[in-house]
Amino acid sequence: MFNLTVKDIIEVCNAKLICGDINTIINNFSKDTRTILPNDMYIGIKGENFDGNVFCKKALELGAIGCITDAGIDASILENYNSKIIIQVENSITALQKIANYKRNLYNIPVVAITGSVGKTSTKDIIASVVSKKYKVLKTEGNLNNQIGLPLTILKLQDHTAMVVEMGMGHLGEISNLSKIAEPNLAVITNIGTSHIGNLGSRENILKAKLEILDGLSKERKINN
Repeated sequence: MFNLTVKDIIEVCNAKLICGDINTIINNFSKDTRTILPNDMYIGIKGENFDGNVFCKKALELGAIGCITDAGIDASILENYNSKIIIQVENSITALQKIANYKRNLYNIPVVAITGSVGKTSTKDIIASVVSKKYKVLKTEGNLNNQIGLPLTILKLQDHTAMVVEMGMGHLGEISNLSKIAEPNLAVITNIGTSHIGNLGSRENILKAKLEILDGLSKERKINN
């Protein structure tokens, strides 16, 4: 298991440490106060219909070790939680992705990435089951296969010796970004169907989008067996 510190986060994200110990080790991350656990690092993520930044104080109340936010810091947080870790970034989603890529590169392990129009989840589960005969496997759970879910999956790396991740998309460029975050050693495309054709316009563009999984493929990385 490799330690990820506040200092690492600050450097990787070019972030600002508002308060807290820069040498604190961060083991777990969460974006949801409904499931957050004590000592998790909360990440406030702004979406189209919600703003997770407004729950930073709630996360700290629930025992989070700190929070990462791309919004202004509430004065009451600074007054009542100045012993916690508070990190301000330009964009929380980008920060999450950078931290995940940094952690992925701490681990010299095989990473398998899977995409396709249908069958991603079952293929992921089958591959993970086979790989687990030799390795301790971290795999994508539920629908954590997008620009937020995949980084959160990677940030669960602890004493794992292999990782199997699923990559979903709705538009061109999305799988390319996911692939560059995960830097897989092996890429699997289950098939090319017509899902998302409304966004991509043609089956050819769907193929192009799926082939983006090759963009982050790590060709030269030597892995431990």
